Amino acid sequence: MDVPGGAELGPYTRTGWREWVSLPDLGVDWIKAKIDTGARTSSLHAFDLEHEREGGERVARFTVRPWQGNEDDLVPATCPVLDEREVRSSSGHAETRIVVGLRIRLVGRSVPAEVTLSRRDEMDFRMLVGREALAQGFLVDPAASYVGGRPPLALRRRNRGR
Repeated sequence: MDVPGGAELGPYTRTGWREWVSLPDLGVDWIKAKIDTGARTSSLHAFDLEHEREGGERVARFTVRPWQGNEDDLVPATCPVLDEREVRSSSGHAETRIVVGLRIRLVGRSVPAEVTLSRRDEMDFRMLVGREALAQGFLVDPAASYVGGRPPLALRRRNRGR
């Protein structure tokens, strides 16, 4: 693929600074994500978060709210806990977060990712896709948005609460 200036992308997939992604492991077909090269680990808006031992394995139970503007299509989820990590926000605030493993489908490609679970109520995006996921063959074009396409208009309106 040719890019301005004659540079080749080679084996990389181009992504914009924001994309609609899916989380096939959770049955979430569309969720708006910011592509965040400043974050090491990806992050997902999760609420009603609980973690416990189940059959010798630690699991996290949580709910995903894929739409920013309303509570339609809430998705209950259960995932094995991979880790607990201290994460520092861009404002310097540190908090301990649960880490789970999920596949992220981004611009037509599915990649495994470590994802922290946190409340993102006040954030514009339900998800951040971080460097560890992006390092699996993605190049970010900061001038582009939604390179991988958008959901149908009716679904985008639900994201805006209409």
